[in-house]
Amino acid sequence: MTPAPAIEVQNLVKRFGDKTVVDHVSMTVQPGEIAGFLGPNGSGKTTTIRLMCGLLTPDGGEGQVLGHDIRRDGAAIKREVGYMTQRFSFYEDLTIEENLNFVAGLYRLEAPRKAVADTLADLGLTSRKRQLAGALSGGWKQRLALAACIMHKPRLLMLDEPTAGVDPKARREFWDEIHQLAASGLTVLVSTHYMDEAERCHKINYIAYGKLIARGTVAEMIRDAGLTTIVLDGPGTVEAARLLRGMAGVDQVAAYGTSLHVIGRDGPALIRSAHEVADRTASTLHETPPSLEDVFIQLMGETRDNAA
Repeated sequence: MTPAPAIEVQNLVKRFGDKTVVDHVSMTVQPGEIAGFLGPNGSGKTTTIRLMCGLLTPDGGEGQVLGHDIRRDGAAIKREVGYMTQRFSFYEDLTIEENLNFVAGLYRLEAPRKAVADTLADLGLTSRKRQLAGALSGGWKQRLALAACIMHKPRLLMLDEPTAGVDPKARREFWDEIHQLAASGLTVLVSTHYMDEAERCHKINYIAYGKLIARGTVAEMIRDAGLTTIVLDGPGTVEAARLLRGMAGVDQVAAYGTSLHVIGRDGPALIRSAHEVADRTASTLHETPPSLEDVFIQLMGETRDNAA
């Protein structure tokens, strides 16, 4: 028997005044899945997550999270979800252990001392348990926040840009931990701006200015975008970039070191323009597979800011 989705919401709408922040968003996330939630700043990611957590009431739409109705069962959802916000939100003048003791009290955990000790050990925090939270680096603060999210054994993690401001090593270690949790059956919905993190998700949901406009695996997203990417190399790439902007088939021009990436949906027109400019600037060129970043920049360029 196929298990029910961990998240299944249809046509969620949330307005603040005359502004529609979430505009008929539908999403399904299966148990044990790591679902990426991406989009530009102000696109409605955080509001959508809060609707699913039971922290906000939708103005339209319906859905279930872990089998609970998002309108009626907010308290039940909160008990079974671990929600990690964008900002570090613990008491900086308390130690790691004291902060976790406080969280254990909020959840009224049975055997709270054991729960705290086990969580400290699971996330490698035992040796640091007496350090003040305010003295921790970004990576250790992030690990403390994750510890607080999973201590009550949730079935679903909702992580809102959890690695912002964290160094690459700490980000990789965090994602290794997330994959281990998912392998044990935990479902994860994570919003991020980092393309390498998006590529570590099982599936991606892309929201732009309140509307969910693309979803699928990384391979599906790249395939469905229908982009062509040409790379120009040579001493004249700065001049090549100036010439290419506005030419037929050219939707994006981006410098990567000494190379120039030229991207567009109209492949034949793009290739003709790239060859013309390559000849004029003594550049070499070759085609390369589009990246996930190419896809997201394209999607951003094709959507309209509803707050503009």
